[in-house]
Formats: sequence, structure tokens, C-alpha cells
Amino acid sequence: MVSSIKFAVFTGSTPEYTPEQIVGLLKDTGYDGVEWRVVDQDPSPTGQPDFWKGNRCTLPLRTFVDEAPRIRALTEAAGLQMPTVGSYAFCHEIEAVEQVLRGTALLGAGAARVRVPKYDGREHIRDRRERSRQQLRTVEALARQYGVQAVIQIHHETITPSASAMATFLEGFDPRYVGAMWDPGNMVKEGFEQYQLGLETLGPYLATVHLKNVAWKPVRTAQNGTVVWQSNWAPLRTGVADVGAVFAGLAAVGYSGWVTFEDFTNEQPRPERLRDDLMYARELAGAATTVAA
Repeated sequence: MVSSIKFAVFTGSTPEYTPEQIVGLLKDTGYDGVEWRVVDQDPSPTGQPDFWKGNRCTLPLRTFVDEAPRIRALTEAAGLQMPTVGSYAFCHEIEAVEQVLRGTALLGAGAARVRVPKYDGREHIRDRRERSRQQLRTVEALARQYGVQAVIQIHHETITPSASAMATFLEGFDPRYVGAMWDPGNMVKEGFEQYQLGLETLGPYLATVHLKNVAWKPVRTAQNGTVVWQSNWAPLRTGVADVGAVFAGLAAVGYSGWVTFEDFTNEQPRPERLRDDLMYARELAGAATTVAA
């Protein structure tokens, strides 16, 4: 049975391509959509584009609203949809959030990522969470105003590192305008919960999915014999996250939305990686759908 899930690529993971180049490549590779990275980034210190700096496939936040109609026309001409916008605005940066949501509406995308603060232990989690929830009320109102959804990513080192933490954070908000971006790759670093359990816990707040993988490797051994481990990005097939189980969990809760690849690996040439990620995920999603049926 063929899965109804649709697949997109987050352009943070395709730094060497321009927007004009990436829409053609994604169309030719068979993707359904694209998630544009939106942030005022720093230049690359080496002069070469990388995932985080000097990324050629990033739309500057300062010009996002003005550029959105052109990017929309470019994307739609390639036959691609835009499920989300990958912004970096924090929920307390209300002016930036409004810029993101306004641009998202002009772009024709349904949702935009909004960030929550890190957890560093200097403030009790209840206090930090409650303050962020108050800020999210303003974000929710803006999302309603612009007719889009603000999505919070499950992310290590933040106040929402797991599905349970996310469900607690979003309780009481309108899921039409505020939702969760489920990220099993990030949960390899922190926040792992059995996939179906986490997805059921999110319930109506499950808005979209980011897919990447991570591996842990020992980096040194202390004098007392303690092994120190470090996490690194890994190809989908070789990381700790069980991608087959990811799709089994999604099938079990009847998810039929978007899965967006956020693959920050360089082991394969980019076009080959894009083809292989899509082929692998489609195969696993189809198998999971068949079993669930």
C-alpha cells in the first residue's frame, strides 16, 4: 500500500544551491515540497557555504515579506508545495515572529517554526515554561491574524526536548494556530520516548515532522574509566533513530501529513543523498502503512 505522507526538504540542509537551483533539483528528484530556511545569517568564515553560515538557500528575514511573492511564484512554478517555513525567531521576539508569520502567509505556506528558549538550569523549568507560554499567547494571536500555524520543534537543550514536554507546554492552546514539529532525530540527543507513545501524547498538536538521524560515538576515556560520548549527525540509514519504527509510529496514529528532511550529512554528494533519503523513506513509509492497514 502506498503511504499518503508527502515529503519535503528543509533548505538549511542544501547550502550550496540557490533557490532557483533547489526547486529544479527537488522537482526532478520527486519531492512534493520545500521548507525554506528564513534567517538573517552570518557569512561563512571560509567563503564556502555551509549549513549554518553563508547558506545560499536561505531567505533573509529582513527581506522575507518583500521576497515572499517571488519565492512563491518560483516554488509553485516547479510544482512544489510549502508545508512550513523554517524560521529561527524566538517566541519572545514578537516583531520578528510577526515578520515571519506575515511572510509565511504571503508565501502560501501553512505554518512557520517559532523557537522556544533553551533550558540551562539557571531558572526553574516551571518559571521559564510559564513565561514562554505567556509569550506564545501573543504568537498564537498573530498566527490567527495571518491565518497560519506557529509550530514549535521538539529540540534538545530547550524547554521542549520530548513529546511529553511539548504536550505540557502547548496544553490549552488552539491546535489550529499552535502545533508541534515532531523530530525523532533530535530526540536521539535528548528526549527520547517510544515513538507511538509520544505521537499519541501530542494528539491534535502534531503538526509536522522533521526527519534526520544522529549517532553517538565515544570520544575519550577519563582516568577513572568513564567513557565520554558525543553525538554527531548521521545518514538516515546509519543513525540511532529507527526510521522504520518512526514511520510505524506515524502510521499507527494515522498521520498523513508532511515529513521534511533535515539531513545535515556530507557523506554522499548532495543530489545522491536527496535521492537516497527519499527512496529509503518512501519504502519504509509504504511498508508501515501496509502493516497498519
